[in-house]
Amino acid sequence: MIEPRIFAGLLPDDWASMPFEPFREGVEICHLWRGGPDVAMLRYARGASVPRHRHAGLETILVLSGSQSDENGRYYAGSLAFNPAGSIHTVWSEDGCTVLIQWEKPVEFI
Repeated sequence: MIEPRIFAGLLPDDWASMPFEPFREGVEICHLWRGGPDVAMLRYARGASVPRHRHAGLETILVLSGSQSDENGRYYAGSLAFNPAGSIHTVWSEDGCTVLIQWEKPVEFI
C-alpha cells in the first residue's frame, strides 16, 4: 500500500527550507511526489525561463512567491493557473519566484 505523504506547515513560507536541486539553468526543483501525477516546487532565479513546451496532460501551478509569466500574463503570489493538455507556452520570471506545480504527464519541448 502506498502511504500518504504530508508536508505540514508549508505555508506561509516554510517551503523555503525544503531541499531544492538543479533542474534547468536558473531553475531549481524540490520533488514532493513522483509517480504521476507528479508534484514539485520550482524556484526560478531572477530572469530565469523554461523554453516553449506543450502539455500532454493537465498542469496546475500555484505561485508561492514572486511572479511567473507566460504569453497569457504575469501571475503574482497567490495566483492559481491551469494549463490543460495541448496548451503551449514559454515560462519566465522577471524578478524570481517559487511555484507549487503538479503535472499529469511530462511536457514536450518544441
